[in-house]
Amino acid sequence: MADQSDNPGGEQSEEQTNQEQPRPTGNPVMSHMMSNKVAVALWLTRIFTVVCTVLYMLPLFGGNPLSFYYRALISSAATSALRLHQRLPNFQLSREFLARLFLEDSCHYLLFSIIFINSHPNTMALVPVFLFGLLHASTYTTTILNLMGPQSMMFLRNMLTKLQTQQVNILRFIACNEIFLMLAIIAMMFSGKASLILPFVYYRFLTLRYSSQRNPYCRTLFSELRMTIEHLCNKPQCPQIVRNITNKGISLITRLAPAVNPPQ
Repeated sequence: MADQSDNPGGEQSEEQTNQEQPRPTGNPVMSHMMSNKVAVALWLTRIFTVVCTVLYMLPLFGGNPLSFYYRALISSAATSALRLHQRLPNFQLSREFLARLFLEDSCHYLLFSIIFINSHPNTMALVPVFLFGLLHASTYTTTILNLMGPQSMMFLRNMLTKLQTQQVNILRFIACNEIFLMLAIIAMMFSGKASLILPFVYYRFLTLRYSSQRNPYCRTLFSELRMTIEHLCNKPQCPQIVRNITNKGISLITRLAPAVNPPQ
């Protein structure tokens, strides 16, 4: 999901995927869009995800906010499915293909969207799809602005530049949201708003994110959280019973963590 600093989440860009296609002459923006129809479709679905999330958070035009919640997740699922098809166009019913499939970050978020489309609304579930959509859409919007000219829409260009400079912080925040969403799901389960199976399904998603070869932020955040908690528990002010419970919890989570293969 190519270098981490160039693409949100380290994912190979749609422009790179389509860069070898012939481009017709004429208006540079229209020529680029006609030559990169899949990238344009991804751009539009991501913008739709961002808009629906904003309308869910801020119901400015009335209507049922829950409809925008589910539209945002459906749009995110469509984005992930389209990107997955772009990354792995030739479907094969084989163990090797399925292994490659589950290595793709777009597969992870297709699973994520399906999980929350079929569960009780949870605002935290919209945070990662909103931010990923915003980052990827801003990258392609910058490409369009560059085709329009170096001085085109400077206000929007400056906003996008500021957003992209915060890319690492945003990706870290997404990873943190992915982790703490598990706690929210457990709370939903005890309050009767989630089924007993939901934490186990989401645990599978979390292991995929932890093992991601292109996006190491979930793994990094887990490590940083562990070091922070251990540092706090080792202070003399921490009661022994709290220290024991915390250490057992850390040991359990460590055992549940999947093995991570080195990046290929």
